[in-house]
Parts: sequence; C-alpha cells; structure tokens
Amino acid sequence: MRFLLVGDIIGKPGRKALRYFLASYPSSFDAVIVNVENSAGGFGITRKVYEELKKLGVDVLTSGNHIWDKKEVLEIIDEPDLLRPANYPKAPGKGYGLYEKRGVMFGVINLMGRVFLDCQLENPFLTFDNLYDQLSRHTPIVLVDFHAETTSEKWAFGIYADGRASVVYGTHTHVPTADQIILPGGTGYVTDIGMTGCWYSVIGMKHQQAIQRFLTGMPQRYEVEEKGDVVFNAVIAEVEETKGRCVKMERVQLYISQEELREL
Repeated sequence: MRFLLVGDIIGKPGRKALRYFLASYPSSFDAVIVNVENSAGGFGITRKVYEELKKLGVDVLTSGNHIWDKKEVLEIIDEPDLLRPANYPKAPGKGYGLYEKRGVMFGVINLMGRVFLDCQLENPFLTFDNLYDQLSRHTPIVLVDFHAETTSEKWAFGIYADGRASVVYGTHTHVPTADQIILPGGTGYVTDIGMTGCWYSVIGMKHQQAIQRFLTGMPQRYEVEEKGDVVFNAVIAEVEETKGRCVKMERVQLYISQEELREL
C-alpha cells in the first residue's frame, strides 16, 4: 500500500501546491494523509478549508498544537477523518482512527511531543501503547504523525515504536530532514517531512515579520507569505499489506513556480 504523507500545509500557497501535486500524479497513491494545522491562513483549519482538502482527495487530516487556533474547528472536530493529537487529556474530537481504501484497512495515530511544547499533555509514548493495542486488533498497518519540536524526542519515539508502527513521521518544525530510513524492526521513519508553502519565507510566514521579532524581541503578528514560488514536501511510504512492515521511504521535494500554479 502506497501512502502519500504531507507535512504542514501553510495557508493558500500550501493548498495550491498540494492541488498541483495531486493533479500531476493522479491515482499514484492508495491513501493521502496531510497535516492541516496551518492550512487556514497559517493558523488552524476552517470548515471551508476542510471541505476543499477533502475534494482534492485527502483521506486523513492530522494536526498539532495549532488545531485550536480557529474557533470554527469545534464545528468539524468530530469528523472521523480530522484528527487532533491523541494525548490531549480531555479535548473534543479524536486522535486516532481506522480507515479503509481499496479494500485494505489501516490505522492512523496523531500524537504531540511534550518537550518545548506542552508539558500538560499525556505521555505520547504511553498513549501510543494503548492506541496501538486497539488498532492492531483490526489491521497490521498503523501510521503515526508525531508532531514535536525536538529531534531527540522524535527519534526516541521512532525507536520505541519500531516493529509496531508501520511508519513514524515527524511534523511541526517545517524544515525537512534527510534521514528517512527503515528501522531494524520494519518501521519507516523520518524526523520531519517539512512544510508545503512559499519557500522564500520563515517557515511559511512573511520573513520581514520574523526578522523584526529577532531584531527587537517584540511580539509580531505573523502572516502567511503568499508571493513567490512554493515548495511541496512529502514522503511516499510503501507498506506491506499483510505484515504492516514498511518496505520503502521516499522523500519528495518539488519546487513549483507561481506560473505553474496559475495553470490549475
């Protein structure tokens, strides 16, 4: 089974890049999983954006700490294909799910790290243990979006889940890492997929605002950069359907001009 795993979609430019990529490679993937916590104006998701992404062919929408930035999310958070991190103690919505494509069932778990993010979250390692036990009763294919700040926490989790999760992929830091690998137990791993949005920016936001904050130390209101070419970052993971082992991890990085996007 071939999965297209897309990291943080940053606003309209990121959504356009996803549309471009999926239109260029129709029917190339069995399932598409996208992190959408920055998909609406760079912060959160709305019903309109949710419906737009579903029409593009996104099967599962994962997220992270910005999932709550738009109050409107509470209207759609109970949709079974929209996940928030499972280790929020008592939050609306769900952080995992079972899905079926082309007659094959697979599970997705959304977790968030605690280092430099939110120490009030439940332990993501122990949360994984519980959810994996539930999902593995129905399918050997379980993928984990581990939304975390530090490489050490992501790597530690990848090794911890090796031999159980089919794929562990990191999101949140918006910068792709060149460490995609299949671990000894058969788990595909990458520390961070990277963002999809305008590349001449500071992690998808207007660089002038970020630089001003670094110069002055004063808070800044960040806005999505919408000018210039975009970058599409993703990972294609191939997973055995019977055993759930990952057999291939391929990193995708595609630069797309504004002219190409206008052709859609």
